[in-house]
Amino acid sequence: MNVGIVSPGAMGSAMGAALTRGGARVVVSLAGRSARTGRLAEAACLNILESLEAVVAEADVVLSVAPPQSARAIAGDLARAAASTGARPLVADLNAVSPETARALAEELGRAGLELVDGSISGPPPWKPGTRLYLSGGRAHEVAELPLDGVERIVVGPEIGAASAVKMSTASVYKGSSALLVHALLAADANGVLEYVLEDLRAGAPQLVEKAARRLAFAATKSGRYVREMREIAATQAAAGLTPALFDAMAEVYAALATTPLGATAPEELPADLSLDGVLDELR
Repeated sequence: MNVGIVSPGAMGSAMGAALTRGGARVVVSLAGRSARTGRLAEAACLNILESLEAVVAEADVVLSVAPPQSARAIAGDLARAAASTGARPLVADLNAVSPETARALAEELGRAGLELVDGSISGPPPWKPGTRLYLSGGRAHEVAELPLDGVERIVVGPEIGAASAVKMSTASVYKGSSALLVHALLAADANGVLEYVLEDLRAGAPQLVEKAARRLAFAATKSGRYVREMREIAATQAAAGLTPALFDAMAEVYAALATTPLGATAPEELPADLSLDGVLDELR
């Protein structure tokens, strides 16, 4: 089984490593990718090919694992690669996009003769158990059968967009609460009452402040990609008859975090000894 991954960043390289542990051959291209992506792909021992066309030609399944703002461009690139090579691998879009976007991707790929499985990833990169992969679409079970070591696979149903809907709802809680927490603590700190706020939160909502320094620092390192994810959540909620204003505002929170020193830091570069005071200093 040959599995292609676009692109082998922090999550993509970890998914590739999980597939390799399970016995699959994982192929990637680093054309146009950053030096960081190259380091991650090499550390995960993935097979590096010269181009996306080469990946599409060799792969039985291609997984798109990238920031949500790249999902449409990747679909277009895959369609062109399929046209030039004549290959027709199954494509699984695992990006954090709205159900509407997932359906648009399926239509675009379908015009190129490619079938799409809608997918979404919940949890950390699967270097150890704890990651869940939600899947939907007519061929979702084929992706669920990939040898993803340590990844729980859950087929939601046959409809494209269902797996993305799971992600949009869970991410609204996980990432929305991080955005809420950073604003609450920055406001408390600015008013000189941080210690009292933390004490109150520990009593009433301890899960919010458990490992708060690392939680907020990690969210900041991912803030650039979270901006579009918040917009996709807003669109999902609008389609459900809810106001998009809440997550449009969350997008503004993450856009501001992306301009901070931590926003310019890669997750793997975070030091082990983070302090909450130090993190808040870098988020002002």
